[in-house]
Amino acid sequence: MPERLLIYIDGAARGNPGPAGIGVVILDENKNKVKEYSKHLGSATNNTAEYNALIYALQEAHMLGVKDVVLHTDSELVAKQLKGEFRVKNANIKPLFEQAVHLINGFEKVEVKRIDRSLNKEADRLANKAINLSGLKTKIE
Repeated sequence: MPERLLIYIDGAARGNPGPAGIGVVILDENKNKVKEYSKHLGSATNNTAEYNALIYALQEAHMLGVKDVVLHTDSELVAKQLKGEFRVKNANIKPLFEQAVHLINGFEKVEVKRIDRSLNKEADRLANKAINLSGLKTKIE
């Protein structure tokens, strides 16, 4: 397993709150895909979805045994809260933020990068795929 992972996260909600999903893409240092993941969250806000994507990604990185993580997010709120530039005021976000910080503290090095949405297309696609698939109904006869 690589020493360092590049992780791209995205959370999406249609409505705020509304149907929500997360997308996570995990790459090794050479930008080879290690894992991708999408999950429907039910009804949530976009910020709750972003934090759920972050928490899942950090848990996966811990399970993969890496010590160094570079997180890429297009969420200004998440990036600035993790860097201490924005306070966490929302009571629903606070426990998610605390869980994320606890996970971050388990690594030797974590770098948080705020990126443009155009550079986060794969994670965005996965988050939206989760929302789209949640609307499908299966009929069993």
